[in-house]
Amino acid sequence: MRIIEIKGDDYKEVLDEILNRGEDNFADIDKTVMEIIEGVKRDGDEALYRYTEKFDGVKLTGLKVTGDEIDEALEIVGSEFLDILREARDNIASYHEKQLQNSWMTNEKNGIILGQLINPLSRVGIYVPGGKAAYPSTVLMNSIPAKVAGVKSIAMVTPPGKEGKVNPYILAAAKVAGVDEIYKIGGAQSVAALAYGTRIIKPVEKIVGPGNIYVARAKRAVFGLVDIDMIAGPSEICIIADENKNPKYIAADLLSQAEHDEMASSILVTTSRTLGEKVIEEVKVQTERLERKEIIEKALSSYGYIFIVEDIEKAIEISNEIAPEHLEIMVDNPFELLPMIKNAGAIFLGEYTPEPVGDYFAGPNHTLPTSGTAKFSSPLGTYDFIKKSSLLYYKRQSLEKIKDKVITFTEAEGLTAHGNSIKVRF
Repeated sequence: MRIIEIKGDDYKEVLDEILNRGEDNFADIDKTVMEIIEGVKRDGDEALYRYTEKFDGVKLTGLKVTGDEIDEALEIVGSEFLDILREARDNIASYHEKQLQNSWMTNEKNGIILGQLINPLSRVGIYVPGGKAAYPSTVLMNSIPAKVAGVKSIAMVTPPGKEGKVNPYILAAAKVAGVDEIYKIGGAQSVAALAYGTRIIKPVEKIVGPGNIYVARAKRAVFGLVDIDMIAGPSEICIIADENKNPKYIAADLLSQAEHDEMASSILVTTSRTLGEKVIEEVKVQTERLERKEIIEKALSSYGYIFIVEDIEKAIEISNEIAPEHLEIMVDNPFELLPMIKNAGAIFLGEYTPEPVGDYFAGPNHTLPTSGTAKFSSPLGTYDFIKKSSLLYYKRQSLEKIKDKVITFTEAEGLTAHGNSIKVRF
C-alpha cells in the first residue's frame, strides 16, 4: 500500500486511476460473446451442452438440477450450516420487506382519479458464479428480494464443477431461499438461455447476479430484450478513520476486499499518518497468514492507498468522490457524519460493523454499485423486481374543463391527431 499526503485537490489523478481500473477494450470478448449468444439462439439446448463441454470441461447428461441432487447437497452441508442459511435468509427478508412499495390512488376530486399500480416481475433469472468457487451468499442476496417483491418464478444458473455437479453450498442456499429451478450452466451461454429461452429453459424478464467478464458483457448484450441489475466492476472498500481507531481492525477490513481479485481496491482515508503506518504493518502481518496472499499482494500493490488528510471533512469529500461500493466510518461518533455522506453503496458505522457482516448476514443487500456508480445507482433491492404503471381516470365534465388546454398543447407540437382524440369527444 502507498501513503499519500493530500494537499488540496491533488488526489484527483489517483482517483481517476482507481475508478477507471475496470475499463478495457472488450472488442474481442464481445465478438466471442455474440457468437455464443447466436449459437444459443440457433441451437438452443444443444448449444448449452456444447459450450459447457468446451468451456467448463464437463459433458452433461442433463441441464436441470434434480431433487435428488438437492437432497444430497443438504446432507453434505449439514444442519448447522442450514440453520445459518435460514437465519441469514430471515434477516435479508426482514430488511427487504421494508422496501416494499404499494399501489395507490388519489381520492376522486373534480371527477379525476390518479394513481400508480405496482406489480412484480413474473420470472427472473439469477446468475451465481460456480465451478471452484462457492457463493451461497450470492444466492440469498439475489433471490430473496425477488421473493419478497412477489416474483413467482426464479430460475438460477450456475456453472458445474468438473464432475458435472453444482457446489452443494450453492444448492443448499437455493433450497433455503426458495429458488424454483436450477440449471448447471454458466458463462455467456447461460445468460443467452435466460434471455432468449430454449426448449428446457423458459425465458425470463430480468437477469441479476455477478459473473466474470464474459457474463458481464453478455448481460450488457441482452439488455433491452430483458432487464439486468448492473454491470459490476472490481470490488472496493474505503475506510474513514481518525487517530483513535484500531489499526488491526482497519487492516483486516482492507484485506477482506483485497482478497477478491487483483483489481480490487482498498483505501484508507485518515487524519493520522501514525495510524496509516501502523495499518501498513498490520496488513503485512495479517497477509502472511491468509490463503489468498498472492491475490491480496497484487491488489494492494496496484490499488491499495492510504490518504492522509488534514481533517475528517476532507476525508468525506474524497470518499464522496470515490463513491465506494463499501464505506466504513471508524470515528468516535459515526452517526454525526451521515448527513455529509452522499455517495456510497453500503455504509458501515463503527469499529464493530465490519464489511463481511453485511456481505453475509445482517440483511442489507451485498449486490452494490461499483466504480463510482454509487453516485447515481443503488444496491439491489425489492424495487428492482417490480414494475409501475400509471393510472388515470377522468369523467366527461373533468375532461371538458381542460380540453382546450390539451388541444393547444398538441397543436404546439404539431400532433393534430392527438388533439383530434380530444375534439371528437365533444
